[in-house]
Amino acid sequence: MHDADNGRLIGQSELRLEKSHSTHLTILIEQLLENTGHTAADLAAVAVSDGPGSYTGLRIGAAAAKGLCFALDIPLVAVSTLGALAAQVAAGTAGAEETLFCPMLDARRMEVYTALYTHDGQEVLAPAPLILTPEALAEQLAHHRLLCFGNGAAKFQPLVAGQANAGFLAGIEPSAVAVGALAVAAFRRHEFQDVAYYEPFYLKEVYTTTPKAP
Repeated sequence: MHDADNGRLIGQSELRLEKSHSTHLTILIEQLLENTGHTAADLAAVAVSDGPGSYTGLRIGAAAAKGLCFALDIPLVAVSTLGALAAQVAAGTAGAEETLFCPMLDARRMEVYTALYTHDGQEVLAPAPLILTPEALAEQLAHHRLLCFGNGAAKFQPLVAGQANAGFLAGIEPSAVAVGALAVAAFRRHEFQDVAYYEPFYLKEVYTTTPKAP
């Protein structure tokens, strides 16, 4: 939770449990407001992590954010999950100006959702699904140092073990703090979503199957 006037972080609440969105999200929001001495009426906007990521997680987050925006008549801000993760790591990286930041989110098997960013958030490679092979990102690695991180990066590391320009960070998880910081900047630029029609950035088509009859 950030102060929209000065961008200062005034509270955060994060929970890292599998499949916890539907049962814990609204409780965390209520507790965060209470712990910071605010009510929902004090909110100037709601930010949501836009994706890519888990289909179910994105749907639940978007539904909760849109519900608050409709009820309070306030704007909705969407922040790229990959962009926020890159900004989070870049802020704590020495010599960040010489590095391209490569967040990788697991998309199952040998595929990830990824993108490339400069230290100041400029998009070098747009978010896309990427099948990991030893040749993946070869052109970028030939000319730049890449720092890879996120829950999909470990699958890529052994494929480029001999590549001097490939660096890896373990244990990096997306944080609402980074999303909030980028959301404040977008709020000041009046970059709002259409609450009625907003859909998360899934990046790939969602496939559903019908269970087989017993």
